Amino acid sequence: MSSKTILVVDDSKTIRNLVSFILQSEGIPVVTAENGLDGLEKLYSTQNIALILTDINMPRMDGFSFIAAIREQEIYKDIPIIILSTEGEEDDMQKGMNLGANLYMVKPAQPERMVRNIKMLLG
Repeated sequence: MSSKTILVVDDSKTIRNLVSFILQSEGIPVVTAENGLDGLEKLYSTQNIALILTDINMPRMDGFSFIAAIREQEIYKDIPIIILSTEGEEDDMQKGMNLGANLYMVKPAQPERMVRNIKMLLG
């Protein structure tokens, strides 16, 4: 799985560090970004992004706009996207899924469940 890098996009440095630690403990390489614009730059500049884990509420570009920007591009249409957010409202979940997210998880997510879902989406 070492060639399958995960892009973690969250404005909280604590969350980025925690998720990175959990994934790297499983041998999964991680690239981090602090908002959607930064996430797009990292996606464009990193060749082997296999999955994206993103928050919704972020400055500069929120997660919904980030997902929409990714899904507009044919080259990235098949990259699995997991939303990891404190927002647990049905409307937010539905909006995320309608934009093209594959899975919606509410923070705090159990590390084992997060890793299991990532491995499932990566096949």
